[in-house]
Amino acid sequence: MKKVLFVFGTRPEAIKMAPLILKIKKTSAFEVRVCVTGQHRTMLDQVLKFFNIHPDFDLNLMRPGQTLAEITSDSIKGIASILSKDYDPDFVIVQGDTTTALGGAIGGFYFKKKVVHIEAGLRSHNKFSPFPEEMNRVLITKMTDIHFAPTRQAYDNLLSEGVCRNSVFIVGNTVIDALFLGLENLKTNGYFDIRKKFPFLSEGGRSILVTGHRRENFGAPFENICYALKEIAEKNEDVQIIYPVHLNPNVVEPVRRILGNSDRIHLTEPLDYPCLIWLLSRSYFE
Repeated sequence: MKKVLFVFGTRPEAIKMAPLILKIKKTSAFEVRVCVTGQHRTMLDQVLKFFNIHPDFDLNLMRPGQTLAEITSDSIKGIASILSKDYDPDFVIVQGDTTTALGGAIGGFYFKKKVVHIEAGLRSHNKFSPFPEEMNRVLITKMTDIHFAPTRQAYDNLLSEGVCRNSVFIVGNTVIDALFLGLENLKTNGYFDIRKKFPFLSEGGRSILVTGHRRENFGAPFENICYALKEIAEKNEDVQIIYPVHLNPNVVEPVRRILGNSDRIHLTEPLDYPCLIWLLSRSYFE
């Protein structure tokens, strides 16, 4: 039996890891342990609860005002502590391009474990955009033994960097598996009556779900996005826009200034995953 350690710390990672964790735990070929860093504490816990995943190790790293260097070093130290004292896996599995994923890959490399990278091969070829994710991707690739690429382009990126063809597999994106799994969860388990959370939604109209918070867009590009949304709402009387607003001040200020007075644009707090996928399921466009 092979031993596997999943390492993740943010909500997106948890969402994309969930289908794999639940699937592998049903097999007899693997012993599975889950380590969370808590890089995104509240949003991470929402997803764990929804998919009924219980971490075996919780580093609980999130601190007010922590720097990128502190998150990185604390992740590496915490994961190294687990690998040296608590669990001896054959594989360390990381997802995407977060600081937690980098810490997990470094920890696995230091202890000579096989590193598995899900969503491997994404590239912008600009080390500062997205920051720090682009360099996280590149560095993780150098320590990875098995690369699961979501697309042909990602696959080609890895081969162009000299990665062995036999270690790369095109597998699609597990976020789609998570979406269908989550919708089935809502339907079969009656998680809660989500409709009541959105009394402003009208029947028969077209709903547009918007998210936007990438730091590359801060400033004028982000304002232009807001003006475009405002124009869509003003020119289409049957359209209503739902925008869960990220808490970053660089997002909150322009969104509220430009979109805050529109009757057909509904600005909400960040949504948990069940609410988000429910809105996705009834949206005309997202």
